[in-house]
Amino acid sequence: MAMALQSPALHLSHDSLSNGFLGITLNAPQRPNSQAAPKLGTNIRMAIKRWERKEVKENSLPVVKKLHVKIGDTVKVIAGHDKGKISTVTQLYTHNSKIMLKDVNLKTKHVKGKAEGETGQIVQVEAPIHSSNVMLYSKTAKVASRVGHKTLEDGSRVRYLLKTGEVIDSAEEWKKVHKKEEKKE
Repeated sequence: MAMALQSPALHLSHDSLSNGFLGITLNAPQRPNSQAAPKLGTNIRMAIKRWERKEVKENSLPVVKKLHVKIGDTVKVIAGHDKGKISTVTQLYTHNSKIMLKDVNLKTKHVKGKAEGETGQIVQVEAPIHSSNVMLYSKTAKVASRVGHKTLEDGSRVRYLLKTGEVIDSAEEWKKVHKKEEKKE
C-alpha cells in the first residue's frame, strides 16, 4: 500500500525544494526601489526614525500638536549648541513638535561611494530641533519675542510679536513666502 502512494514528485531533494516548487524555479519577488539613493553634494535631510512612534487618538489618527511657528518664519534659537543663530523655518513635524531650520543643527553624515572605485563623502545634514528651543524674531527691531494672537478690524486672525507689536501673518508676507517656494520648485 505504501508503494502505491510514492510518485516521482515525492522524491525531491532538499536542494530542489530550496530553489523551486515541484521542478519550477521560483525567484524572490523584486521590490521596486522606493527610496532613491541620495545624490551626493545635495542637501540630505534627516528622516523620522523607524522606532519613533506617533502618538495616536482612539481612531488611530495621529495627534497633531499646534506649533507657534510656521514655514517661512524667521526665528532665533534660544537653547542648544546653536544658541543665538537666526534662521528660517523650512519644515514642520507636528506629531513631535519639531521643526527644521535652514543651516541650524547640522549633523555630519558619512556617505559611502555607490560605484566601485568611487570614494565616499562627508556630508552636513540638517536635523530637526524642538520648537520650544526657538522664538520668533523681528528683523526690523532685531529682537526675539513671544507670539500673540489678535483679530483685526476686518475679522482676520493674525499672529504678532508681543514686544514690538509687529504683525507676522500679513497677506503680503504670506505671498512673498509662497512665491519663493514656487520658484524653488
